[in-house]
Amino acid sequence: MKGSSVMGATILSSRLRVLMLTGMAALALLGWRADARADVSDLSEEDQACLKCHDRPDLTKTLENGEKFSLHISGKAYAESMHNETSCEDCHDSIDAKTHGKKPSAIESSREYALGMKDICEDCHKKKFKEYGDSIHAALIRDGSTKAPLCSNCHNPHTVQSSEKVRPIADTPCASCHKEIFQAYSKDVHGLERTAKGKTAPICADCHQAHDVKAASLGEGVRDTCLSCHEKAVETHANWLPNTQRHFDAISCPACHAPGAKRRVNLRLYEGVDQVQLSQKTGVPQFVKRAIAADEGNLGLDERALWSLLKEMNEDNVAGNIRLRGRLEVSSAIEAHQLGEKSTAVKDCNTCHQSGAEPFQSVIVTVAGPDGRPLRHGIQKDVLISANSVNSVSGFYAIGSTRIRLLDYLLVLVVLGSISVPIVHMTIRRLFRRALEKREAEKAAAAARDRDQV
Repeated sequence: MKGSSVMGATILSSRLRVLMLTGMAALALLGWRADARADVSDLSEEDQACLKCHDRPDLTKTLENGEKFSLHISGKAYAESMHNETSCEDCHDSIDAKTHGKKPSAIESSREYALGMKDICEDCHKKKFKEYGDSIHAALIRDGSTKAPLCSNCHNPHTVQSSEKVRPIADTPCASCHKEIFQAYSKDVHGLERTAKGKTAPICADCHQAHDVKAASLGEGVRDTCLSCHEKAVETHANWLPNTQRHFDAISCPACHAPGAKRRVNLRLYEGVDQVQLSQKTGVPQFVKRAIAADEGNLGLDERALWSLLKEMNEDNVAGNIRLRGRLEVSSAIEAHQLGEKSTAVKDCNTCHQSGAEPFQSVIVTVAGPDGRPLRHGIQKDVLISANSVNSVSGFYAIGSTRIRLLDYLLVLVVLGSISVPIVHMTIRRLFRRALEKREAEKAAAAARDRDQV
């Protein structure tokens, strides 16, 4: 029995080894096949026929507007791309193989060509295309922008790679349009984590999304994105920062974590019971027209003009209950991407909580435009400390910084009044007591005299 058990174990062990070797061979074969797929020779005959001409680096076409348009497609890069199983004809179905290259075809410009091709992307990428359609980039294109990115501006269809593949930071497509912002980001704490330290750190799409890109100033999306990575931020700040949640609601993250930035107060308009950020409707520029009309000298709205603007917008708004909520933020998108190490973050309360504090020297009022981008108008800084602004800017108050002096004087009067009342009462009571005592003494003396006479 013992011998048969050993023999059985030996046979089982041999079979396991065979299975393992077979599995490893299969994996190796799959790996080889994957590598082989990246070779031009593995493409279809039709695609290889196209590449015989288009794999020439000097192949160009002069467009109607005089632009030189490159027709070069690297066969190797295409074979290694995510589209290597998509044939040329799948996207270029309007081309007649028999006449292609023999008859001239008119193309107005590279932009017009990209616009015409973008609908092809939707055939395979419906979900991403819908996300893109709701983005600020698509809204700009609908408004006639000639610079807002199309699919091919971010994804070269002939060389596109998986988004999970790590590429050099300089290859980020956002950098081509947002150059100055990207340069600032590459030198801030996140960018340096990737470039200098070789670590994983958020890049553009991690905070702003890849396709469903919204205006950064709209809602609290960017702040919530920060908290999605820095999950314990509220808890950590609560160890030293009073009224932590109130600070998180009223102050943008870069306002403290970009220590060299210039800050300002942004009074944003909200509407309805749920207090949703007010959006300007297309074709009805109420906010812009009224703000310009109210600001006669173009010096910024004063407290009365601001209150009048708020009143007018409440009268026209169906939801009603429009009010201002203040938010401390940095002055530019470039500064928002100059985040420093946490050791450099602003922690001095006097930065904001003192009379004449620097962040309160610049004030704006904002609504969201039809595409989400902010529509702004300047406000005179004294609005924050004017008694006439009590109703309009009640949604923003910083102890020591937005102090209304008239209310201070009234408070002093109230305090003095509350102190003086008992003092006056005690003084009058003491005077009356003395008068009463004197009268009683006079009565007693008169009674004594009467007794003596008797």
